[in-house]
Amino acid sequence: MTTHTPAPEAADPGEVRFWDVPDLPGLEFDPFLDELLREDPVSRIRLPNGEGFAWLVTRYEDVKQVTNDLRFSRRAVVGRSVTRLAPHFIPLEGAVGFADPPDHTRLRRSVAKAFTSRAVARVEERAREIMEGLVDAMLAEGPPADLMAHVNGPFPLAVVSEVVGVPADDAPLMKGWTASILSAAHGKEHSDRAKEEIGAYFTDLLCRARPGEDTLAALLSRAVADDELTLPEAVALAVLIQVSGAHAVTNNSANMLYALLTHPGHLRRLRDEPALMPAAVEELLRFIPHRNGVGLSRIALEDVAVGGVTIRAGDAVYASYLTANRDPDVFADPHTLDFDREQPPHLAFGHGPHYCVGPMLARLESRITLDTLLRRLPGLRLAVPASEVRWRRGALIRGPENLPVTWDAV
Repeated sequence: MTTHTPAPEAADPGEVRFWDVPDLPGLEFDPFLDELLREDPVSRIRLPNGEGFAWLVTRYEDVKQVTNDLRFSRRAVVGRSVTRLAPHFIPLEGAVGFADPPDHTRLRRSVAKAFTSRAVARVEERAREIMEGLVDAMLAEGPPADLMAHVNGPFPLAVVSEVVGVPADDAPLMKGWTASILSAAHGKEHSDRAKEEIGAYFTDLLCRARPGEDTLAALLSRAVADDELTLPEAVALAVLIQVSGAHAVTNNSANMLYALLTHPGHLRRLRDEPALMPAAVEELLRFIPHRNGVGLSRIALEDVAVGGVTIRAGDAVYASYLTANRDPDVFADPHTLDFDREQPPHLAFGHGPHYCVGPMLARLESRITLDTLLRRLPGLRLAVPASEVRWRRGALIRGPENLPVTWDAV
């Protein structure tokens, strides 16, 4: 790994570049991000919504600095119309995503027990049962089949519902609310109504949770009873885990499958070398551009030098995990999918205090999905040309709308 030479101050400090964040086909990497990473790694941008400009940090080490430096605050974003992709802020007000330590630490501690290695191990058997049942049903119908409808949609939703304590019969409700909240294509009123409805649902669920239950809802209910959380804080956490846990894995696992189906040599190798699965999942997580644009911004609380550029107190700043995972100073030939890669950890799950709370569960679900489909569907391949796979438009998280596949009869 090489060290960076600090970038000089921009020749024109007033330059602000507009980023329209297009809907890109397949897993194409955003050319605007690629250009900034190579030519202007700490730059000013303006996004389609909100006001003013924000800094965009793209290099691996700079992204790690910004996301782990408490001088960059998430809490300070609240009440400011920072330039952003979505027409409205996605998280519920008071959500952990807008908190800073030590408050963030307190909130995160309340859900951490649901995602320990022991807790995830308890979920694994049930997750495998769910997956086998979904594949059984798909095989009974026969090829071709849409993996989004049969597997990648229902599986992560069922697993996270098991973890949270949402009854299986309420899956359609969760699916509808998630789609309404996590898309920039819907208006603010539509999103706010969905947030209000899902918030009311989880308020009721937490109030009915029994102390002895082994679910996130029960953990949060106990935290409220012990005055560790307020009820609105607990509800916001439950909504975050339920919505993001299902949506992110649905799209990431589908993206992994699309990547393998369009890299048939990699797919054959993974089928022939099942022990390669953990390394393959990590490389797929690094390789896949899992979102459009960037996530939540931060506000500089004082002047901070990043990559040789001074970000002034009060300025908004975004950190791109996508570009960090394609930084050529860290990852050799970064735009190539390489299962033999031995380089620093990717940042697909974030970094610093806001590192994803459930990466072990997400990895488990991805491994189960790939392992089961490769094992049970010989000759798995796309049923249509790759160009005919439909991709979500106006979405914050990238992924296919459909994934038509076929396989060899046995």
